[in-house]
Amino acid sequence: MDIKTKIIELRQQIDAANQAYHTLDQPLISDAAYDALMNELIELETMYPEYDDPSSPTKKIGGQILDKFEKVTHTTPMMSLSNVFNREELYKFVERVEEVVTSDFVVELKIDGLAVALRYEEGILIQAATRGNGIIGEDITNNVKTIKSIPLKLAKPISIEVRGEIFMPHKSFHRLNQVRENNNESLFANPRNAAAGTMRQLDSQIVAQRGLDVYIYAIVDPLQYVTNHYDALNFLKSLGFKVNPYATLANNKEAIYAAIETFDNLRKTLPYDTDGAVIKVNPYDKYDVIGYTAKSPKWATAYKFQAEIAETTITSITFQVGRTGVITPVAELEPVVVSGTTVSRATLHNEDYIKLKDIRINDQVRIHKAGEIIPEVIDVVMSQRINQQPFEMIQSCPICQTPLRRLEGEADHYCMNESCDAKMIGQMIHFASRVAMDIDGLGEKVIEILYERGFIKTITDIYKLSQYQESLETLPGFGPKKVEKLLLAIEQSKSQPFHKVLFGLGIKHIGAKVSKIITQHFQSIENMYQASLEDIQNIHEIGPEIANSLFSMLKKPDFVEMIRYLKSAGLNFENVQKDIKSHAFNGKTFVLTGKLENYSRDQASDIIESLGGKVTSSVSKLTDYVLAGSDAGSKLKKAEALGIQILDEATFKDMTHA
Repeated sequence: MDIKTKIIELRQQIDAANQAYHTLDQPLISDAAYDALMNELIELETMYPEYDDPSSPTKKIGGQILDKFEKVTHTTPMMSLSNVFNREELYKFVERVEEVVTSDFVVELKIDGLAVALRYEEGILIQAATRGNGIIGEDITNNVKTIKSIPLKLAKPISIEVRGEIFMPHKSFHRLNQVRENNNESLFANPRNAAAGTMRQLDSQIVAQRGLDVYIYAIVDPLQYVTNHYDALNFLKSLGFKVNPYATLANNKEAIYAAIETFDNLRKTLPYDTDGAVIKVNPYDKYDVIGYTAKSPKWATAYKFQAEIAETTITSITFQVGRTGVITPVAELEPVVVSGTTVSRATLHNEDYIKLKDIRINDQVRIHKAGEIIPEVIDVVMSQRINQQPFEMIQSCPICQTPLRRLEGEADHYCMNESCDAKMIGQMIHFASRVAMDIDGLGEKVIEILYERGFIKTITDIYKLSQYQESLETLPGFGPKKVEKLLLAIEQSKSQPFHKVLFGLGIKHIGAKVSKIITQHFQSIENMYQASLEDIQNIHEIGPEIANSLFSMLKKPDFVEMIRYLKSAGLNFENVQKDIKSHAFNGKTFVLTGKLENYSRDQASDIIESLGGKVTSSVSKLTDYVLAGSDAGSKLKKAEALGIQILDEATFKDMTHA
């Protein structure tokens, strides 16, 4: 097989895998197998640039950094929809349509994201643009190409323009905010803001990392392909587009409202945000007859779901000190139930956020859960305001009284005292957390007690606790068994891989994924010490901000001394090379279910992935093994029905060492 044919074959295999995984939710191959194909393709395309193809799946990795977004004039205006908010308004919309034509309707979920227009020529994606003002948008082609559910090449070589909604699933939103929290960056308020902020990135590599998704819902000039909207959705699927599965036909206003009620109940269970339902006349030949306003089509409308909103009082504004010194204002609330849970606190992000909303202590406020997840203050009930005093940002750290500093270009205030008690405690809490060193029994409360009693003041002191075993056993709430378990967990943490150690050290901007990238590149802490700033910046997916943070930390004497001690204590500061090609887990797909006694879920997943396996959340015919703990439920039953091999922890442990 010649090189060109090999490259084309690899592209076809990867495209098929992307389509199956991201659009059809039916994985064809393991992550390890997918990565192997992608790495081979990248290598060949690098060696043979004459075979470059803008529709290659390698374009989804990102890489180009723009100075700005170019303007794009839409071929057809991207109009907004009118809104209705209750049954009465919905019925009036339907009645206005029925005064002009007789028709059926399509009811679809309205995805809470940002609109995008995609243009294809002969089946190849050539341009993607934002809505903008409806007439002129911005060219976001490089960013859109990184979204794995958007095909770069269609199943048919046709020229077509389609429109859809880019959004951030809850899973990606949680992961992104966890990374930002670990890096002491401000959190995104909701998935829509996170998606919008991501698409505004000039570096497409950042976009590629954030797990955006898309649903395509319309064709521009559709009559050359189909005669009605419901058929258009199926036609879009046949081209390889991801189309939301929740769309239904309705013949009258009662059926439309029944579908909306079904969707309203459904949305609470979905892994992404919806803010309503879209109702469209089905036959396309009716559109011009029904007509348009200056801003909206008369043949469609959006029914907006009611967000659950509660009113409560801000009793005080307190301030948290993060492990990097960032100061976060927090609204302490009169407890109130929102979306099924009691809310008593809500982050206020920073000084600018509070002043923009003019939030004051003792204000009556309206709150909701942004994206059904994070408690958020919507606004102040001004009619209830009496003589509340305007908010003033504190000038010194609430813990150590060190004057705060607001860094240029940032909205956050920082405590600059390296020895601030809150920062020291925060660093140790992060280090011992499940996502870092996973030291069972060394949670927030235990760390605070040990810090106050003088047993630990820094991360290195954690590995000196065995010297004080007898003294620890006398502490209130401790005892021989608890202390023995804690010391064992500390000892076991020494086996954590290099990337988790680096992540646990809490270097600003060095999140979990970045830690893996850096440690895989350098392989050892010694190699990192010898690297120049340019060496770090040249790592794929590492930007200047990350590189500067790591480089400056590696030059600090206190940090170097901490590494020296932790290394002498037995922690991993180099990657252990494993020959996994022949291991039983290599290329296999696992599902974890039930309560594991000897491993956390993260530990078991790390072991599987380190041996070439992949962990997924649901059992299917493609699952190779199910690792089952106690109280395993439906996943175990499904695996047994499909004849999938079930592993208990003892067998799993034996296989890992085989």
